[in-house]
Amino acid sequence: MTAGSKGARTDVDKALLGHATYRSLGEQRLSPAEERFERGRRTVGLVLAPVVTLVFLALPLAITPQQQVLAGILLGVIVLWVTEAVPIPIAGLLGVALVVIMQVAPADDVLANFGNSTIFTFIGAFILAQAMLKHGVARRFAFRILALPRAGRSTTGVIIAFGGITCVLSAFVSNTATVAMLLPTALGILAVIAKLMQERGVVPVDFDPLRLRVGAAIMLMLAYGASVGGLLTPVGSPPNLIGRGLIEEATGVRISFAQWVAIAVPVCLLMFVALAVVLLLLNKPEIKRIDGVADYVAEQRREMGPLSRAEKNTLIAFGVTVTLWILPGIVALFAGNESPVYTALSDRLDEGMVAILGASLLYLLPTDWQQREFTLRWRDAAEIDWGTIVLFGTGIIFGSLLADTGLAETIGVAVAQGAGLNNVVTITVFAVLLAIIVSETTSNTASAAVVVPIIIPVAVAAGVNPFVPALAATFAASFGFMLPVSTPQNAVVYGSGAVPITTMIRSGAAFDVLGAILIIVFLPLMVSLLGLGVA
Repeated sequence: MTAGSKGARTDVDKALLGHATYRSLGEQRLSPAEERFERGRRTVGLVLAPVVTLVFLALPLAITPQQQVLAGILLGVIVLWVTEAVPIPIAGLLGVALVVIMQVAPADDVLANFGNSTIFTFIGAFILAQAMLKHGVARRFAFRILALPRAGRSTTGVIIAFGGITCVLSAFVSNTATVAMLLPTALGILAVIAKLMQERGVVPVDFDPLRLRVGAAIMLMLAYGASVGGLLTPVGSPPNLIGRGLIEEATGVRISFAQWVAIAVPVCLLMFVALAVVLLLLNKPEIKRIDGVADYVAEQRREMGPLSRAEKNTLIAFGVTVTLWILPGIVALFAGNESPVYTALSDRLDEGMVAILGASLLYLLPTDWQQREFTLRWRDAAEIDWGTIVLFGTGIIFGSLLADTGLAETIGVAVAQGAGLNNVVTITVFAVLLAIIVSETTSNTASAAVVVPIIIPVAVAAGVNPFVPALAATFAASFGFMLPVSTPQNAVVYGSGAVPITTMIRSGAAFDVLGAILIIVFLPLMVSLLGLGVA
């Protein structure tokens, strides 16, 4: 379709506000070639998924029946996720049902994972995002970023600046919370650029703003940038604390806050550069220059006028949520993450409960008291992307089962023995690859909890100091960029509807490879320069 094609003019705001995790072929605007590809991909998935599962179950493997059944079902589900043969949340639910039916684990044990705190973080954050989009707060934030000197002159500048903001925030706020709070701004930026393209005739009048490459680049920069930034400090991501604790227990070496930052900064800077290159090459924005956007932004900001009551209420709810999210990290920065104050705050201010508290404020702060109208109506909450919430819930279930059944440990030990790992380099490479592979199908927290305890005894058995391999596994556990279930932040941006799963897989695979190389090469170098790793 060309820029001059006729059709109903797309309402960009409506299209972005009413996004969905999964859209059937009839709900998308596809070219004939794209439609043929998508139809074929989904048909292949319907046939391949059961075949892969049944063939794997029939193999004579020297593992427990429970582990073999889980692996077979998970392989089939991954095929369905990659091909989108059925809606992705449904593929996860189908796998969960089969796990119970095939007696891998009891239903109550399996479904208990849907009560995970991260699920409630999604629910609260999505409701907050809905308010920010509905009342225009996200649009104000987007215009503020686009008004930054130099950054707002090109799509590349906007994407890199936005990624930098994300990285810095995620060093002190959880990755999930960072992405959740910035998602509305990312959608606002996409809306502004999409409208600019629409007005300049770069796209057809009836284009689909959820299929723009620039949108995919912005969203993936948000998700991946948070993962990179989360490595900067010990409190930036749960895997950091898990890995650091296990390393200290095994080696007697404690990594201080400052030492962690010294190790992470150069590695993360290189990762960010690699991330920007990968995303901009694989998701080349439709337009490079956005000259004139300064006048456009200034005009739009004037038209928006002063804050409405609904916007003020949304900012209050958002401000309370963000303050409570970052408070433990700020305390850790000054008092340390073993101080009684930090412990008391982190125990009470669970990020899932904080998100629910912030979302609840939107139903308590009135916009018209006489009519008993509040900032949001229930209908607004009912329209959030529940599919992403279900999808990540199933991902948590499979991650828990990988650990509980011992399948992850079985795979790790078998590969380590088969590969004949006997020196620090090969064990470090194995640690990084295993952590990334495991994190693709489970949360990064679960990946650290599963992989680091595998790597330490493997290194000890080979007569190698486990410090570097275990630290490398800790860093790599925050990777896993290929699937929506790999990390909570992947799930959040996938829920925007602006990132096709094929785009996520392609971009994520490229960054997985580059990130693994950077960890393997530069992390041991930084450890050596700082003289760490010796008890």
